[in-house]
Amino acid sequence: METPYGLAEPVIGKLANREIVFMSRHGRNHATPPHLVNYRANIWAIHELGVRKVLATAAVGSLSSNFQLGELVLLDQFLDFTKNRPQTFYEGGLKGVLHVDMTEPYCSSARMVILEASEQLGLSVKNGACYACTEGPRFETPAEIRMFQRLGADLVGMTSVPEVVLARELGMCYASIGMVTNEAAGIATHPLSHAEVMESMKELEVKVAQLVQATFKLWTPDQNCLCALGNREVGKF
Repeated sequence: METPYGLAEPVIGKLANREIVFMSRHGRNHATPPHLVNYRANIWAIHELGVRKVLATAAVGSLSSNFQLGELVLLDQFLDFTKNRPQTFYEGGLKGVLHVDMTEPYCSSARMVILEASEQLGLSVKNGACYACTEGPRFETPAEIRMFQRLGADLVGMTSVPEVVLARELGMCYASIGMVTNEAAGIATHPLSHAEVMESMKELEVKVAQLVQATFKLWTPDQNCLCALGNREVGKF
């Protein structure tokens, strides 16, 4: 799709008898690093296709003994340490300026449905964790990890911001399932590698696929939350 922010490549299909849009944020064959993902084009495209609820997945590193390798976690807050990513659709001029409310970045109503689906499947999913988003593509230093811990972060990753912010600007519900694939630098006793993350993800793939499908069976089109009002300041959408 052509968007005002460049090309996006959504895939439209059906899952659990629902029409859905799938977006691989890193592109085919994981060819796009996190700091070069065109987040605005991706979110704009799925909104134009009628999407109003987003269920994201993210590989995360654990900063806390409360979150162990192989666990699934629903994010509820974030700390933003990205540096060079466009953060908004509203950059002044005719588009206006939007100071979007991020009191509850990850939709609690959407998270409740995911938890209901996990209970039906007998899967353990933890609800609530603070995600520190870094620029990437490098892994963090042990000093940075200690800083994140002191600031209250539980998990670290490279993709949730500005994705979650842009979804709120367009009035979409957004929830993210964090897959704990590694321990962060200074916590792990070995050097970090992307291969380790991918290997851990393979072990979680079946669980996450089941959880996504069960969630879509329960999700309804209506938005019983405040997410749809995210851009009321500018009166768009």
